Amino acid sequence: MSLTLLITMMLGFALSISIAVSIGGAGMLGIALFDPERLVLAPKEMFTAIDKFPLAAIPFFILAGNLMETGGISRRLVDFAKSLVGGVQGGLPMTCVLTCMIFAAVSGSSVATTFAIGAVLIPALIKHGYPRPYAAALQASSAELGVIIPPSIPMILYGVSAEVSIGELFIAGIGPGLLIGGALMLFVHLYCRYKGWGHNDGDGRLGVGKASLNAAWALLMPVIILGGIYGGIFTPTEASVVAVFYALIVGMLIHRELSFKDLMPVLRKSVISSAVIMFIIANAGLFAFIITRAGVPEAIGEWLSHVLQSPLWFLLGVNAALFVIGMFIETSAAIIVLAPILVPVAVHFGVDPVHFGTIMVVNLALGMITPPFGVNLFAACTVAKISLDQIVKHLIPFVLVIVGCLMLITYFPAISLALRDLVFAAPAAAIGPQ
Repeated sequence: MSLTLLITMMLGFALSISIAVSIGGAGMLGIALFDPERLVLAPKEMFTAIDKFPLAAIPFFILAGNLMETGGISRRLVDFAKSLVGGVQGGLPMTCVLTCMIFAAVSGSSVATTFAIGAVLIPALIKHGYPRPYAAALQASSAELGVIIPPSIPMILYGVSAEVSIGELFIAGIGPGLLIGGALMLFVHLYCRYKGWGHNDGDGRLGVGKASLNAAWALLMPVIILGGIYGGIFTPTEASVVAVFYALIVGMLIHRELSFKDLMPVLRKSVISSAVIMFIIANAGLFAFIITRAGVPEAIGEWLSHVLQSPLWFLLGVNAALFVIGMFIETSAAIIVLAPILVPVAVHFGVDPVHFGTIMVVNLALGMITPPFGVNLFAACTVAKISLDQIVKHLIPFVLVIVGCLMLITYFPAISLALRDLVFAAPAAAIGPQ
């Protein structure tokens, strides 16, 4: 059965059938071939996969991100970030990274971050003389922070799939997010000095005081969302609803850039994006149910335990596999299918499941900026109005920087767990490879 499922799914990918349909079709075929009378299980398991309260956060965070884009919050965050770092050579690319870090603290979605920030910064980068493909590659890479810095939709999915605390995952994502963001900012600054770009990046930059005042309501949003979660005021799912109402109030009543006529297009875009993700989750849930009943997780776990004899080799092998998988399978689907398989093996090797969750999310997030199915690439290319092949040359250095950060996150668990242990007073035992 396992081989049939795999061949069917890969054939679907090869024929350019959508990821969700390929995964769901493989699951249904597996049932039909071996026990047709049990096909009634398919809709039941698909519904069960999405019938989880934490998943309600996904559409709300997507809606909040779209409201921020339309309501002028994104533009004010760009002005604020530019006031801080825009005065140095390469300051505009650094502004892109910093803005994505701030926006990530409320959006939870890298694609939403790409569109919301890219719509402002990609034209600005081109206007300041940066090559159009470089601007698109920078935006796509920076937007990856949208799923690493909490709140994060992939972390919610991992928490549900692996039965791990979403609150702990969120706070464990802060360290890796800051590491990757800082590394990208340092890299673009040095690269721009090497290339001789960005001497005039400070043109039109607001003063820190004025930019901070203009962006005050925008900057308060992540404080309310993350502070509410870690202060025990509301859950991550409830925080997503708070984010929507906050974005509505600020956009309509304070900034007054969001009108009632804008709501229908925003809602339509958000519903479509949410439906796509939930359809993938439903089909991946069916696939995960079938392979679990077939004993695949136990077989893989036993095989890994015999082949990879130490935590160091296990983590290296998993990273290599996830990097390749992320190129071809959408992040949400990959997490739902792979987390139940890999987490028990990781725990067997003494890896903290929260630490392993950050590794999975950071690694699979790379799939968002690697061809052929990098969703951030398509979004950035759409905004920049270029083809995918033009972006690849400029993308490689960014991928290498993030891979370097991934290795540090993998083999230095404290980057993820130090803040988690401080906030949640978790025991420090078994937090990583010994």
